[in-house]
Amino acid sequence: MARDMTPVLKRCRSLGLEPTYLGIDKKSNRNVREGRKPSEYSLQLKEKQKAKFIYGVLEKPFRNNYEKAQKLKYGTTGENLMILLELRLDNILFRLGYGRTRKEARQIVGHKHVLVNGKRVNIPSYQVKVGDVIEIAEKHKSAQRYKDILEVTDGRIVPEWLEADHENLSGVVKAIPTREQIDVPVNEVLIVELYSK
Repeated sequence: MARDMTPVLKRCRSLGLEPTYLGIDKKSNRNVREGRKPSEYSLQLKEKQKAKFIYGVLEKPFRNNYEKAQKLKYGTTGENLMILLELRLDNILFRLGYGRTRKEARQIVGHKHVLVNGKRVNIPSYQVKVGDVIEIAEKHKSAQRYKDILEVTDGRIVPEWLEADHENLSGVVKAIPTREQIDVPVNEVLIVELYSK
């Protein structure tokens, strides 16, 4: 399985991203370099790299999501792409506060700790639908790991399109998020421009 092994903070700096969007509470000491004005292509590419990096998606699955977003009947392609990325199981787990970072949420899904509507799912890219119930499997609920995670993520605000029950380590998808509810600093219009060349 391919993985992006780039040091996270270094990558954040190169993309001009705050590490808090990845669930990391580290203040980045920015060394903004003055230089030439970036080309249109480089701005578009940077936005795509930012989105891929935040959600932990490689090029091929990202491209597949883009093609899926084009076929959806509602919304613009860019908004649909962001919604599809937001509805990934690993991201939902991160948003509910059951993973400190998206990478950790991805690992939890991969280790078969997660149930969707009572069925075990170990595919991080699994597309969650409205009304789906996501929970940590019963035998893992008492693990110290989740107590530690909840201690760290307790102050994190759960988006209004999700409902979290921290007592039972579960959550429900109440609605499809709108672009305004997705607090990711990505300009999806530039991604669409890049792919439509």
